[in-house]
Amino acid sequence: MESKFFRFLKLVGVGFKARTECEGRELFLKLGYSHEVQFTAPPSVRVFCFKPNIVCCTGLDKDRVHHFAGTVRSCKPPEVYKGKGVLYIDEVVKLKPGKKQKK
Repeated sequence: MESKFFRFLKLVGVGFKARTECEGRELFLKLGYSHEVQFTAPPSVRVFCFKPNIVCCTGLDKDRVHHFAGTVRSCKPPEVYKGKGVLYIDEVVKLKPGKKQKK
């Protein structure tokens, strides 16, 4: 299968890991929940893990690739205070300041 469209995701957080099985058909994520989160890719989308924290969604149909990547990202969207979560590789999260100490 020749892939034309790519979408890279980065897992940011302590203990956040990803793995694939069934020739890129199933994606398993450890995101700090009590269980692994499992995703099954659509027929025209393949998933690869380059490192335990970098996931690549590839396929021929741009809409399906981006929709699947958005579904994976919605499982744990980036947090604005610490920056943890599932981010697109080119995404920049603007961090908010925390509570200020009184003097």
